[in-house]
Amino acid sequence: MDIHQILKLLPHRYPILLVDRVLEIETGKRIKALKNVTINEPFFMGHFPKHPVMPGVLMIEAMAQAAALLSFSTLGVTPDDKTVYYFAGIDGARFKRPVGPGDQLIMDVELLRMKAGIFKFKGVCRVDENLACEAELMCTMRTVA
Repeated sequence: MDIHQILKLLPHRYPILLVDRVLEIETGKRIKALKNVTINEPFFMGHFPKHPVMPGVLMIEAMAQAAALLSFSTLGVTPDDKTVYYFAGIDGARFKRPVGPGDQLIMDVELLRMKAGIFKFKGVCRVDENLACEAELMCTMRTVA
């Protein structure tokens, strides 16, 4: 899935769109996506100017965006302007290595279960096969007015 297809599904836009491409997707099971991290990311201006590091919460957000794409595929839906995909919980978040300019963040997200409109995922982020971040995510879709 390329960026044009992603933009049709996710409401996020610059500077918070954190999925550049979907590499693999197994509907109902897993997704593998990537984010190319460049020195031009706006968060590097303040985090940290002399040693730029991608904030861990943005790695979690990147996994959640990949999870949303997996959810839409699993349900066979294309969200409209009134569909919002929210976090319902984050458990066991761990950050193992810094991510910086020039890194390619690979997000692997697995659907653990789906019940009563709540999705639970296990996500990991890697750079060069090295674990950067991991967490369990719970998300839900809601219709807003």
